Amino acid sequence: MKILGLDVGDKSVGIALTDDLLLTAQGRDTLFRTTQKEDIEKIIQLVVEEHVDIVVAGMPKNMNGTIGPQGEKTELFMKALNKKLTYSKRIPWDVKVDFWDERLTTKAARMTLIEGNVRRENRKKVIDKIAAVYILQGYLDRHRENLKG
Repeated sequence: MKILGLDVGDKSVGIALTDDLLLTAQGRDTLFRTTQKEDIEKIIQLVVEEHVDIVVAGMPKNMNGTIGPQGEKTELFMKALNKKLTYSKRIPWDVKVDFWDERLTTKAARMTLIEGNVRRENRKKVIDKIAAVYILQGYLDRHRENLKG
């Protein structure tokens, strides 16, 4: 089983993937957005290549728990991705789409990079990938026992 984590933004999508033992999340790529159709196709290609069983997207909630404009965009993107996953002939297995509360993950990723003395211009290149790692690791830690059964 493999799980793919996504940090969906307007300009880019951070991508992380679990290891084979479902212990850790590793940053994979940052997908710089073009069109929704092309973005979804690239994600589906990764699902096929890695035989992903679950795709988890960070849900950007407001601090009071409500879903704002960015959360609505994420929901729409994931709904379109789920539809393509469901009807793709290249994926003969069921792929579950899920969400993880991503409040403060970008801030945590930024702090990790700052503490690691990563220069500002280099932080912009990897922050979405690091945020995807935080999203996926949180999901993995919370659901690990259910995933093994």
